Amino acid sequence: MPSSGAKVLTVSELSEYLHVHRTTIYRLLKKGQLPGFRVGSDWRFSVEAIDEWRLQQPVGHLEELKAKEPKAPYVRSR
Repeated sequence: MPSSGAKVLTVSELSEYLHVHRTTIYRLLKKGQLPGFRVGSDWRFSVEAIDEWRLQQPVGHLEELKAKEPKAPYVRSR
């Protein structure tokens, strides 16, 4: 759990911070690969812990995760 005064993000905020889809955040949480903690049923993330986690990831790891993100459905125009 983060120390008091630490910046804490929601799943949506972390998604924007890392530039990945929310589904990617939940997938990483399910695999136990992302540092986070629960507040009730909601996930929260310390920016400090996330920044440390990012430094420990191999080069290109986030880009690899982005490649696995769900794609927007193709909508054919008439």
